[in-house]
Formats: sequence, C-alpha cells, structure tokens
Amino acid sequence: MASEAKSRLVDFLDREAFDPILKADPDHYPDSKKDKLRDVQRATRSEKKRYHEYSSAEEVYRMYRDDLSSEPAQKIDRELRDLDLPTLKDVREKFEHLASEVGIR
Repeated sequence: MASEAKSRLVDFLDREAFDPILKADPDHYPDSKKDKLRDVQRATRSEKKRYHEYSSAEEVYRMYRDDLSSEPAQKIDRELRDLDLPTLKDVREKFEHLASEVGIR
C-alpha cells in the first residue's frame, strides 16, 4: 500500500509537472529562450530522478513541500513561468489533494 501511495504521488508529478517540461520542443521557442529551456529541462530530469528515488510517499511529500520554498526551485520556477511551463507550485492544490487521498499529511 505504501509503495502504491508513493507511485501515485510520483506519477502525478511526472504527468502534471515534469513531463510537460521534458517534452517541450525547443523549436517552438525563440532562439533567445532555447538555452533557458535546455537548462530547465536538465534540472527537471535531475529533479524527476530524485523524486523517483525517494523511499516513501511521506518522503516524496516532505521533499515536495521543501522544494516549494527552496531558493534553487524558486529560480527554476521563474524560468519555467517565463517559458509558460508548469511549476511545482502550479500543481500544489491537486498534489495536496492527492496526498490527502493516499493518507499523507
């Protein structure tokens, strides 16, 4: 059950936050933003991998909450907003709801 809760949280973050960033096509951006997109995609790949490696749903939730206010995450969020891509903050309400559904608080 605990493993299922973790999977549901990580799958949600993949679908709603990470994958839209990773699938963004640099050709759909002006030259002035292509490097920024590549940078946020590199950071997102690393972040996605990190979330998949957490050992429990509780750890996923705790690290998600920490990432909302960390300075590096805030910098990436600003870049993602500039590129019109989703941020962790954009999916917060749905993530919190899902966490509650799987018994995490």
